[in-house]
Amino acid sequence: MARQQIRPLRRGWTTGACAAAAARAAFTALLSGRFPDPVAIRLPRGATASFPLALAGLGEGRARAGIVKDAGDDPDVTHGALVVASIAWAAPGSGIRFAAGEGVGTVTRAGLPLAVGEPAINPAPRAMISDALLEAAEENGGPPPDVTVTISIPGGERLAEKTMNARLGIKGGLSILGTTGIVVPYSCSSWIHSIRRGIDVARAAGLDHIAAATGATSERAVQRLYDLPDYALIDMGDFVGGTLKYLRGHPVVRLTIAGGFAKLAKLAAGHLDLHSARSRVDTAALGAMLAALGADNAAVDAARAAAGAGEILALAGSREGALARLVAARAREVALATLSGKTAVEVAIVDRQGCFLARVGG
Repeated sequence: MARQQIRPLRRGWTTGACAAAAARAAFTALLSGRFPDPVAIRLPRGATASFPLALAGLGEGRARAGIVKDAGDDPDVTHGALVVASIAWAAPGSGIRFAAGEGVGTVTRAGLPLAVGEPAINPAPRAMISDALLEAAEENGGPPPDVTVTISIPGGERLAEKTMNARLGIKGGLSILGTTGIVVPYSCSSWIHSIRRGIDVARAAGLDHIAAATGATSERAVQRLYDLPDYALIDMGDFVGGTLKYLRGHPVVRLTIAGGFAKLAKLAAGHLDLHSARSRVDTAALGAMLAALGADNAAVDAARAAAGAGEILALAGSREGALARLVAARAREVALATLSGKTAVEVAIVDRQGCFLARVGG
């Protein structure tokens, strides 16, 4: 039988790279009357990328161009979105200014790398756009760009509902992101970015207690328990290690880690990435915990041979609460060790109905 060839995952382009390419095309047309198609830009690490135009329009003192974002094989919510850059001449000496068009958000809360009131075009994409405009000016013999760059993503406000932007205080649409210009499939860089910015926003707001949850059910349970505002909630998913390591350098007074039994059993075993592809529940360790709690040999052996953590929890019977507390306590020890003692930690294990099985360190 012939061996099946596995196709490598295809990389794509960030919204920042698409915005820079669209801006360069529009500014070139403003200077020369023609749109380059495809349009090439230099990425932050020196490579070049080429983009076909999906939209082009030239008027008096202004031009606009659009690029359809190709995120490769990454499940990016903006894959297939049209990223439009509109360029208009501004007063001499004003330099490059940025504005949010349709579907691009505006910053309304402190803690992000942009001032309140600024369009949500991050510093790295701004630098990419500025470099692209300066190169276009040099190539076309034009003056240094004194322009307003308006970035739009039609339908972006609806797409933003699938992101953490509202929680971060970005209203009205998406953020223009990307530090390298390249999307690596399933790198989850945007999720890690949201975790870090969520912590920054909470700290800037002066919150002394935040909650990081592995899922929506555990997040809602903790929010109800403590009446926390939305911006105190960190949707960390499987990235408990990334969350804790960022908090180590950007501490808060108090952290609640909330999640289901299986996810937090992985943390208790020392795993800092809770994704099923990168860590497994240690059934032997959970069986040993049951033995320490006085379970009979049959239950312990069944736990060690179990297919998953939920099955072990069911085997615990009347010891369910004690087992959950033991797992929560060990998970807390791992979290405290990762944080280096800068933050007080509570670990809460939540069942599928949103009820607490255990809370340790509260």
